[in-house]
Amino acid sequence: MITGKNYIGSNLSAEGTTTYKTFNPLLNLENEPVYKEASSHEVAKAVDLATQAFKEFRRVEATRKASFLDAIADEIVALDDALIQVYCSETGLPEGRAKGERGRTVGQLRAFAELVGEGSWVEASIDTAQPERTPSPKVDLRKMSVPLGPIVVFGASNFPLAYSTAGGDTAAAFAAGCPVIVKSHPMHAGTGELVASAIVRAAEKTGMPNGVFSNLNSSGIEVGVQLVQHPGVKGVGFTGSIRGGRALFDLASQRAEPIPVFAEMGSVNPVVALPSALQEKRTEWAEQYAGSITLGAGQFCTNPGLIFGIESSALDAFIKALGSAIEEVAPICMLHPTIHGNFEKGKTTLAAQEGVTVAGSYSGAVAANFGTQKVITVSGSDFLKNPSLHKEVFGPFSIVVRCADMKELTGIIGNLEGQLTGTILGSNEDLESNDILIETLQGRVGRIIFNGVPTGVEVCPSMQHGGPYPASTDSRFGAVGIHSIKRWVRPLSYQNWPDHALPEALKNSNPLKISRLVNGKSTKNAIV
Repeated sequence: MITGKNYIGSNLSAEGTTTYKTFNPLLNLENEPVYKEASSHEVAKAVDLATQAFKEFRRVEATRKASFLDAIADEIVALDDALIQVYCSETGLPEGRAKGERGRTVGQLRAFAELVGEGSWVEASIDTAQPERTPSPKVDLRKMSVPLGPIVVFGASNFPLAYSTAGGDTAAAFAAGCPVIVKSHPMHAGTGELVASAIVRAAEKTGMPNGVFSNLNSSGIEVGVQLVQHPGVKGVGFTGSIRGGRALFDLASQRAEPIPVFAEMGSVNPVVALPSALQEKRTEWAEQYAGSITLGAGQFCTNPGLIFGIESSALDAFIKALGSAIEEVAPICMLHPTIHGNFEKGKTTLAAQEGVTVAGSYSGAVAANFGTQKVITVSGSDFLKNPSLHKEVFGPFSIVVRCADMKELTGIIGNLEGQLTGTILGSNEDLESNDILIETLQGRVGRIIFNGVPTGVEVCPSMQHGGPYPASTDSRFGAVGIHSIKRWVRPLSYQNWPDHALPEALKNSNPLKISRLVNGKSTKNAIV
């Protein structure tokens, strides 16, 4: 049942006076539930509860944290069709997408449960004392990862489950031992409340401290600003626009105690189509990229927004094939009228730039909030001198850049802003003969793909979902997979600490039976 209230710990609260509703873009009308925006008092109370909960939660043993994460997954599954129906009503996305994203969300939670249950993620490192060493004795040093404290997670507009209330940021923070306060995304507040109720039930069933989780509603920026500025908050997770992520980053850096903001922001995901790829498989690549550009109405952070090729008859044929393929794809509903409006504005603005030619565009009639895809083309020289063409258009849109030669192409790649992904289409021989281009692309991305499409993010330890700024605020970390837990911890060293007073992970006997680095060697053995 949706109440429209905030979860302050395990209690529902509605002190605020500002109200709002979510919107069904498919039906083009507001949904019925009314949501109360959190008041300043409720924000402060949520952070205070999280601060108190941290004192206990950081010490919760691994098996109990794993049970908590598994219980969240169970409770989300138990929401069943009620969750799916609300998800669809707030996004316009089909049931299959909703169920797929729910499966990914549950899978992420269970992966983190397994990670903390095993325990080696703390990266325990031990260098034992050498009192006899000359000219100076060596002290005993032991290091491990410890949680930062209360974390604020901002829900994402395009992933109401996997990147929102119980998404990857939240799951990773819980696994690390950090309480979480979610600033729910206003476009899917109902989905957020249902998932929040699942987390609260899981926390109660597994005996987690009250305040380990809160969920705050907000239609504007005020609640988010108050959370980031609150001295009790120790880290921020965000997925969204460059403007929004940068604003949070700046707020956090201006605090008396600056805190990390791990923001995944804009990306146009450049694709380099080398001559051999367009000579051998241009029709196949055109069809695959038409599907990738329009997948989910182009509302993925890995949407291929830029495709680069070298002027040739093969590139001309590819552009023609891509344009034709784009025109055949049936448009689908976008997430919200605002997102649709911004897409239409961005698409129209770039298509009107000097030197731009439309390669393909859907021209049929569509219902309200349906995004009609477009592909444009421009020369490398015009692309270089027009920075507006480098910007992301969030939706089914892409630019094919016709470069004069490999030198111009490599120069353009080297001057791009940081990206989540970069793709090379070509042959195995191309990898050997274009090493400078490939090294240049590697320097601008977090994930480099060979002969594929960037859409589709596999949730596994080897996935890197992040990249140089502005793809993310810290390219050393990613927002997908179990290694994202590293964002919510810091290293702490113990020097000459008595064994009985050390954390379990650092004791001589290794009671947790985890893998540790002892005097430079990885082992699970006890220290004797």
